[in-house]
Amino acid sequence: MVMGGAPGDATSSRRKVWVRTLKMVATAVIIYFFVLPLVPGFRQALDDLLDVDRSMLLLGVGLEFVALLCYSLLTRAALGPEGDKVTVLRLFRIQLSTKALGSIMPAGSAASSALGYRLLTLSGVHGPDAGFALATAGIGSAVVLNLILWFGLIISIPIRGVNALYGFAAIVGIILMLVASALIFGLVEGQGRAERAVRWLARHVRLDADRASEVIRHLGNRLEGLIADRQLLVRVIAWASANWLFDMAAVYVFLRAFGGNLAIDGLIVAFGLANVMAVVPITPGGLGIIEGIYIPTIVGFGLSRSTATVGILAYRLAQFWLPIVVGAVCYLSLRVGPWSLDRKDRLKPLRVVAEEAVTKSESKIAFFEKRAPRDRTGQYPLPPVNDDDTGPVG
Repeated sequence: MVMGGAPGDATSSRRKVWVRTLKMVATAVIIYFFVLPLVPGFRQALDDLLDVDRSMLLLGVGLEFVALLCYSLLTRAALGPEGDKVTVLRLFRIQLSTKALGSIMPAGSAASSALGYRLLTLSGVHGPDAGFALATAGIGSAVVLNLILWFGLIISIPIRGVNALYGFAAIVGIILMLVASALIFGLVEGQGRAERAVRWLARHVRLDADRASEVIRHLGNRLEGLIADRQLLVRVIAWASANWLFDMAAVYVFLRAFGGNLAIDGLIVAFGLANVMAVVPITPGGLGIIEGIYIPTIVGFGLSRSTATVGILAYRLAQFWLPIVVGAVCYLSLRVGPWSLDRKDRLKPLRVVAEEAVTKSESKIAFFEKRAPRDRTGQYPLPPVNDDDTGPVG
């Protein structure tokens, strides 16, 4: 007699099916309401393509890859002495590989972080240091991005006032900064209050309150360790700022390539708002969300819809689609050839890695908590990590 599967497994499978279905529906809604209305502007811009400044397009692509290199250097800075075990070129190939995987997976997945962790440990970096560097780079990058948006709002409101579209951007940005500031303050200065608030929220949304409070404690420990290490903090902020500023410069250059000239305050607000909202875990790499925020916001700051549409779509070609192809090639170079990893037999094809990430998905925060990246002082007793743990995330 063949026994059926456990009820918990069936429930989990049904839940995954529902989640995937909801994400597909949400993607269709985004395409219908945000992407398709932009098509007329794109068609109108086709007539101006012959007048595009090709040198500016090449410059925009170059700026985008410099931004990716800066993020690689951000990760290397967070690795500390362990960063000497990985050359800048290898770290850049690892960064492009993880970006390629993250761009074909739904946002919020830990797939790219798991792949980055695996590639770093196969390169000789100790597991705790690899986890710490990935978490620190992510936190530092997010904080700097929100500060950029806040700065743009501060300099823009006195100049332009608040209209309907810009008012929405201002309100969203201020709320996000207040929430981020309160969270950071609560974690560092009063983890008890932050933990009680998270437990209250978890109970109301039917989440595991104990698990949520554990995450809050670990995040507080990480942030406190990062703030205490001033040299590390300065390096993280510097490279995170360089990453975002080069990325923002690429947006401006692509708009200029099609004749657009966006004011600096409009550029900062549009860039900050689009990238902050891209963290919503609906589509891979914020596909559709970023375009749907960028274009109307830029139009609200005075550019024509056709210029904004074709400029942003060209930017996304360099920022989202091109790194997928280049990243896949970089991952292949880590598996085979003269520049492959010494333990390349531990790497699977990128397609297989993506399939495993879908079937064994978990949140990004769960990935980092499982590996328990620790602060460099070692004063927080967290679970030990096996440096050879390079298997798929489960």
